Amino acid sequence: MGNTSTNKIIQENLETNVCMEADVIVVGGGPGGHSAAIAAARSGAKTVLLERYGHLGGMATGGIVIQIPHMSDGGKEPVIAGLTLEWLERLDPIGGTLRPRMQDIGSSDEKLVKKWSRFFGNVINGKIEHTAWVDPELLKCVLNDMVEEAGVKLLLHSWGVRALTEGNQVKGVVFESKSGRQAVLGKIIIDGTGDGDLLPSAGAAFDASFEPKARSATLALVFRLGNCDYQKYCDFKESEPEKHKELMSEFAKAAGTVLVPFPTPRNDVLWFNNWIPDLMSTKVEDLTKLEVEMRKIIRKGHAFLKKNFPTFENSFILDTASQTGTRGGRRVTGEYVLTKDDLQNSKKFADTIAVFPRMGPPGGGDVKHVYIPYRALVPIKINNLLVAGRSFSSDFSSNNMANLIPHCIAMGQAAGVAAAMAVQQNIPPRKVEYRVLQRNLLKQGVVLPGIDLS
Repeated sequence: MGNTSTNKIIQENLETNVCMEADVIVVGGGPGGHSAAIAAARSGAKTVLLERYGHLGGMATGGIVIQIPHMSDGGKEPVIAGLTLEWLERLDPIGGTLRPRMQDIGSSDEKLVKKWSRFFGNVINGKIEHTAWVDPELLKCVLNDMVEEAGVKLLLHSWGVRALTEGNQVKGVVFESKSGRQAVLGKIIIDGTGDGDLLPSAGAAFDASFEPKARSATLALVFRLGNCDYQKYCDFKESEPEKHKELMSEFAKAAGTVLVPFPTPRNDVLWFNNWIPDLMSTKVEDLTKLEVEMRKIIRKGHAFLKKNFPTFENSFILDTASQTGTRGGRRVTGEYVLTKDDLQNSKKFADTIAVFPRMGPPGGGDVKHVYIPYRALVPIKINNLLVAGRSFSSDFSSNNMANLIPHCIAMGQAAGVAAAMAVQQNIPPRKVEYRVLQRNLLKQGVVLPGIDLS
């Protein structure tokens, strides 16, 4: 140990062993990072994926945020496909999804609408929308299968802690694990951590401002209850709406916060989302407080449900999320900063790499699209670095509108394909030809409705 003071420890001559080299290194195996790694490997790049937990999938698995929403716009064709759709198609035959049949998407059939109206997000403006509910444990297995099949070198229980740089070039990643401190060297690095954890050490500019009352400024600790009956709960909600509303208000008071039940692929299991304000996803004290306080809330809330709500009389706490529910963090300052006006006005970009539905006003109105440019994944000034997922270049409001799970998958897939192209052409990611990138994404099952690709 070198010089010390009361506030700092300076370590001199710190040696870190290089354990491997790769074309593309992805840090974070959540929806964005996993998709980036799969897309890069399938595009021919030697790819390493570092994930700090013992599973892949991030919020969609460890976070138990198991709704994959808004993949269509009221029409019969998907707006979000690619790897998002592949997840679902791999889960379908093993009982890992609850979703409308693809041939029913866009239907206004009265019986179908009545059935799916019980599931939040499955009916928009009187039409069936493509929203899915997934089994997180089966999804963990599917994501592992995809990594193995693609030939990705996977290191779980490996926490990427800093970027290795030379000037404005990112050259690799240092990670910590049970094996100690090690490094991986690579040609292109993709930050798929969600919170942009590599951005500070890479020297990349970023924005961490937020609007305190917004969804993305809150944290969550999701939990599941077993031995319930979702359809029975819906019967009560529909037959006695005033009583249900009254009980939900009392439920929030008893628990100390709003807890909202959602369905799962199993009718006897429900998951509960929550939105805890005034805590930061990048502050360890706040993350600790959330874990401790929410478990108190869960017990109080469950006791109230058992005593007062139909279907919860004999329920039990099945599990709590192994990952904290984080919704917003650092956002890279990229070659283009997406704004709230861009999304609200459905601004199109020549380098669009992902298209998402944007729902119209409640009760009616048009469903417009949101367009994400490739430049929003590329940091200014810093070379050989891309982001995948919710840390895309954006102001807070636009990020809040376009950082859900399928959004992150789509942006991750684009980042992975672009990284492989940069490696193969020996160019920095900012020099990737967007027309070729778009065509390569189409080959991987991505759809880009409304974009002129001629």
